[in-house]
Formats: sequence, structure tokens, C-alpha cells
Amino acid sequence: MKQINSIQNPFIKNLFKLQEKARERKNQGLFLIEGKREIELALKGNYEITSLLFLANKINENFLANFPAAELIEISQEIYHKLAYRSSTEGIIAIAKTKSLALSEITIPKNSLILVAEGIEKPGNIGAILRTADAANIDAVLIADAKSDLYNPNIIRSSVGCIFTNQIAVGTSEEIIAFLKENNIQIFAATLQNSNEYYKESYIKSSAIVVGTEDTGLTEIWRTNATQNINIPMQGQIDSINVSVAAAIILFEAKRQRNFN
Repeated sequence: MKQINSIQNPFIKNLFKLQEKARERKNQGLFLIEGKREIELALKGNYEITSLLFLANKINENFLANFPAAELIEISQEIYHKLAYRSSTEGIIAIAKTKSLALSEITIPKNSLILVAEGIEKPGNIGAILRTADAANIDAVLIADAKSDLYNPNIIRSSVGCIFTNQIAVGTSEEIIAFLKENNIQIFAATLQNSNEYYKESYIKSSAIVVGTEDTGLTEIWRTNATQNINIPMQGQIDSINVSVAAAIILFEAKRQRNFN
């Protein structure tokens, strides 16, 4: 078991790069996971943990003894607090290998229910979308025209580990539309233009619910390729709601229909 106390250690300095730069995560194929629950979910999601960094006064020895990591490293408080994102400390950070997020890697079951999120930029919104997808227990989340690296620490944190519980793929809008059509999945685009109220549609057959940014909505390619455009009727003074809330409303309507079918 290693012990590292200096923030000037080359190994630790490289972790700062992984924490801060999407380019480094992509080039090295590695990313950081903070927190026991998130790490346990990553293991359940078949992510490979290469190293586990921990504070000796925070982690139970039995946990370490049974942990399937290639390397266990005790670190100092100073290192931990520079790497950790949370104010509440659990004293544990894992280094994991990234996975391919290609469309070809996901499995689409019969009568699948899929969420597509186009052009979502804020990590907090992406994290919330992944939590919604997990809560609805849908079959996949497809990120179209991604604006953020999916292994961004803020996405992992805001998703509370649901990045590891969902099937996720990333592609261009054109690639994802082609994928959905090839798999005979009907497309429901959440947009105000030429749309019908979401609860009037049937999602019993294989369906993809497509949501866009709160500011600009979905781009034209989704509106024109949709099986049906849908909207959530607004009853207040504004004409939009948070993207994760919109996704939840429609997904749980689809689940309701399927449960009573």
C-alpha cells in the first residue's frame, strides 16, 4: 500500500489535470470518482477502478480489504481537499477507466424507452437528467451534440452516480436520428412548434423522448425528423421549465401508459 503526502508528487499533479481538463481525461482514458456511493455504483456499472485514494482516518479497513482496485494509496488531508469537490468529506476518491460512449455499444431492448438530450451545456442539468433517467428506469440516455465531457466531475457529482446506472451514448443529432430510425424507434420532440400535448400521445411502442435547452429548445433537425412534436402545457406566466423537469414529466407519462397497458 502506497502513501503520498505531497501535492507536488507527479502522480498527484496528474490527477489535478484529470480533474480539471476534459482533454486529459480523453487522452488518458481516466477520470476521478468521489464518494462511496458513486464508486460502488461505478463498480456495479462494470467500470474498472485502477486506484483508490483514501484518508486513513475516514475509511474502514474492511472496506479497503475487500475493494477490487489494483492500487490502494493513502493520501494526506491537503491532497484530498484539493482533489475533492464536496464540502462534506467521505475521504475516498477513485481513479477509473472511461468507457466508450459510442452508439454501437448500447443494447436496445424491445419496446424501448429512450431519452435524448440535445445540446445541454450545464453539467448540473446533465446530472439532473441522468437522475431522472435512473428514477424512471429507462433503457438508454443519448446525448446529442454534447457540450460537456460526460466524465466532468460536476456531472458525476450532480448525477449522484447515475452516470453509472444508465446506458449512455454520445453522438451528433444526425447520427442519433439515424440510429433511432434504424431501430424503428418513434421520435417525440419536446417543442412548441407544430406540437400536440404530450399526454395525448402513445408511448407504448419503442419511443425516444427528445428534449433541448431551456433557452433555445430543440434545433430544426429534431423538429422535422420527429414522429410527433409534443409540448407540456404551461399554466403560469412563463413558457418553459427546466429540461430535467420536462423530461421527468414526459417519461413518467410514458411509464404510466406502459404500466397500465
